[in-house]
Formats: sequence, structure tokens, C-alpha cells
Amino acid sequence: MRPDTSTDVLRYAAFTPEGSGADGGNPAGIVLDAAGLDPDRMLALAAEVGYSETAFVTARDEAGRRFRVRYFSPLVEVPFCGHATVATAVALAEREGPGEFVFDTPAGEIPVSTTADPDGTVRATLTSVPTRSRPATPDETAPALAALRWAEADLDPELPPHVAFGGAEHLVLAVASRARLADLAYDFDGLADVMRQHGWTTLQLVWREAPDLFHARDPFPVGGVVEDPATGAAAAAFGGYLRTLGLVREPMTLTVRQGEDMGRPSELLVDVDPTDPRVRVTGRARPIGDPR
Repeated sequence: MRPDTSTDVLRYAAFTPEGSGADGGNPAGIVLDAAGLDPDRMLALAAEVGYSETAFVTARDEAGRRFRVRYFSPLVEVPFCGHATVATAVALAEREGPGEFVFDTPAGEIPVSTTADPDGTVRATLTSVPTRSRPATPDETAPALAALRWAEADLDPELPPHVAFGGAEHLVLAVASRARLADLAYDFDGLADVMRQHGWTTLQLVWREAPDLFHARDPFPVGGVVEDPATGAAAAAFGGYLRTLGLVREPMTLTVRQGEDMGRPSELLVDVDPTDPRVRVTGRARPIGDPR
């Protein structure tokens, strides 16, 4: 892959858990000055970078700490990406100072709060657009399960399939065992076709270890990526899913562990309030190669 020589691309890992070293989190590309790039160039650059998403800051109001951001996978533009939002906010905080930012995205306005740890690592908390969730139909669930090579009997009957939205739509499928989640060898082209038909960005595949602890995997074939190590937009949608099911009766923080089965452990903290349709997702981020 020939590196781009005309545009400065930063590379950060987002949702890195403490102690994960250089191998944790989900890599994101970041272009902090993309005002002169057209969509075709942004898409081409995202393909060159090769990560699941690259974020492009296309306009800025530095005094107001407000930025317009677009997100591209190697194949398509997506309306919102949580891990690239966290990565971009951390990169800006390292240059502009921690505090509050507002990102104007194709999905809507996303407030992001940033704070610095004593070791210099920056954490970002994004507030999603209002989430929503509805039961998936059999015509949606059946072809997705077939492409995953899973059976309906693999699912957790207490967590029914839903299509959830937190800036983008995701099919949520909860399995009854950790072993089933770990065994993921799906039909890449077949699942991509199903997802394109229904407009889903990822599948949010989860296993519940405890009421406030979930393990997740997120196939992303429509973006040209087999699996995402951390998916902030899906985590926001998942928080809304749990609220819709009535499983959040008071404000609570959920932990979503993702990327473990692909060797890139990630940790997403998800704050859900039963009275607020918005969901807050928190994670650390650091430049790729930084061991913090």
C-alpha cells in the first residue's frame, strides 16, 4: 500500500483497556484538516489507510470547539462511527486541550467530553443522538442467522433480536453461550448482501455475562472489514436496546468487552438512563504505537 503524501493521516487506537499495550482497541484514521477533500478522495484515502473507519474533519470553529466530521470505511461512507469519534476527540484534546467538543456528523450533533488521566492518556465520552430499538422480523433474522451459520436455538430467549439505532442501524443478536459467540466463521458476501438489503452498518452480536457486563463481536462486511474490535455506535444502540427491553430501570453503567476473540481487546463503558433516549459511551484512545 502506497502511503498518501499530500494529506496528514493520524492513526489512533480507540477504546483501549488499561494494560492492553499496543495490541488493544480499534484503530482509526484521522484527518484533522480535510476541508479541501471531496468525498471520492476521502473514500480513496480511507481505503489506503485500511482501517474500519477514517474520520475527516471537514470544517472547524476552534473558538467554539465545534467541528464537522465525516466517516469513511474502505468501501462506503457511514453516518456515524463511535470509535473514530473517540479517537478524533482525543487527538483534538491533545492539541486544543481537554474539555468539551461538539461534532456535527451526518447522523446529527454529537457532544463529546474529554479528560486527561495522570499518565497523559485522554478519555472521551460521546453522547449519541436519540436511540431507538424495535423487534427484528423473521424475514430479517433468518437470513442473517443463515449467513452467520448460526441457528435460532443459539440465541438467548431473554434478549430477543432487535434492530437498534444509535446514529446508524445495527441488528442485535444475543447468544446463550460464550462459546457460540467465540465461534464466528460467517459467509462474508452473504452477510454483506443481507446487511445492504436492510441498511445495517454492523451486526451487534452479544453474550451477557452479568446484568452490567456484555461481550460483543461486530461483523462489518459492508465496509469491507471482517470484524470491528470496538464499535461505539453499536454500543450506543445497544444501550438503547436494553432500555427498550425494560432492563435499565435506573441510571447505570454497562461494560462492553469487544475484540477479545480477534486479539485486540477493547473496553467500552456505556451509560444508560431510562429517562433519556441518548446514550453515553466512554473510552480511552492513544496514538498507535503508544504503549499507554
